[in-house]
Amino acid sequence: GKTSFMKYREKQWQKQGKKIHIYQVWTPIAEISPYLIKAVIIAEDDKFWSHGGFDMEAIEKAIKKDWRKKKLKMGASTITQQLAKNLFLSPSKNPVRKLKEAILTIRLERALSKKRIIELYLNVVEWGEGVFGAGAAARYYYGKSASALTAEESARLAAVLPNPRKYSPAGSSRYVNNRANHIYRIMVKRGFIIPEYESVMSETWVIPEDIPMDNRELPGAETSVPGE
Repeated sequence: GKTSFMKYREKQWQKQGKKIHIYQVWTPIAEISPYLIKAVIIAEDDKFWSHGGFDMEAIEKAIKKDWRKKKLKMGASTITQQLAKNLFLSPSKNPVRKLKEAILTIRLERALSKKRIIELYLNVVEWGEGVFGAGAAARYYYGKSASALTAEESARLAAVLPNPRKYSPAGSSRYVNNRANHIYRIMVKRGFIIPEYESVMSETWVIPEDIPMDNRELPGAETSVPGE
């Protein structure tokens, strides 16, 4: 079914006279590239596996930043908060909506496992105009399944999440390039990626038909049988 946020977008398109349809491909977490899962968590909510729905340190930093700028924006939403917003609420930022978001976030954390929360999030998050979820994003931008996404592609998809309608993972924006490189470096630093292995695995290997596949026919191969 459609989330509250998807319905909100559809109303926007109707008002603007745009003929855009929701593109979503539900993808179980087992069929989503581990690179994408890790990249998104690094980019959006690095303490996802350990917090109870709210990142208090990030909220404190956001409050201090807003106080200095004399604006009350209150960023630093966790993945669970974003999911609550996407599933049930409108994007408005009034205090009542924020309170509802907090209550729903607590309920989601109590009712669902972290694995289920990230699975839902990766299937409903907006990844472009009309593009929702990892399955649709992988097909739309890279012409492949979500399971086949490389580390670089995953980093670029994660990089655009703060503003997926303004930036494209497949574009050449300096912002996206810098953010994707930063996410990728963190993945390497944490041992999620071995660059040499990644480059080898992404190459297309073509074996000429005239190369013998039986090792006994290869030059220098032993042909004697032990004991003979």
